[in-house]
Amino acid sequence: MKLIYTGKTKDVYALEDGNYLLKFKDDVTGENGVFDPGANTVGLTMEGAGKAGLRLTKYFFEILKEKEIPTHYIDADINNATMTVKPATVFGKGLEVICRYRAVGSFLRRYGMYAEEGQALDAFVEVTIKDDERQDPPISEDALDMLGILSSAEYKVLKELTQTIGHVVKDELAKKGVELYDIKFEFGRVDDGAQIVLIDEISGGNMRAYKDGQYVEPLELEKLIVG
Repeated sequence: MKLIYTGKTKDVYALEDGNYLLKFKDDVTGENGVFDPGANTVGLTMEGAGKAGLRLTKYFFEILKEKEIPTHYIDADINNATMTVKPATVFGKGLEVICRYRAVGSFLRRYGMYAEEGQALDAFVEVTIKDDERQDPPISEDALDMLGILSSAEYKVLKELTQTIGHVVKDELAKKGVELYDIKFEFGRVDDGAQIVLIDEISGGNMRAYKDGQYVEPLELEKLIVG
């Protein structure tokens, strides 16, 4: 295996068969030792976070596979905290797509003059550029198109996939009495750009979830959902 990328929460290796291996780490995003799925820095290390994130990712990606929702997922090895995926090309230098059901986090920081904390949002989708130096700024559909990052037609596919997958996760959490406030996804192109698919992961480190009004930590969320 050849290490090709070292990320905040996982490393990426190239396999001889053309696929890739994602190695999940125990690092999670946040600031000053406090977890925050919207942060663009590693804030702390939580023992077991890598395997917990992979268990949830495997759980959700296999549900998506059953529903014929496209992803890059092939299989996962929980013991080694690794996931094998199909090669995919990211949009530009990388985008993050957030689906919001409650006004919290950066949404509230930006729009707090108009929004109340925790107010309901109807699967609001926003796209941000993966750019640590500029604090992952939001970008509009028009700007994405004009800058050649993705076309307006691709944006519509991206938005529809985001809301569809967000609802799948939201419904699964609801079965355990857990409410999804927001979730962050990444997408890419496969088959020489012919198809847009979900990539990366679906884990507690990428979402805010609450049970009985209390925030559920990533490790606890994995226990609640997967058991």
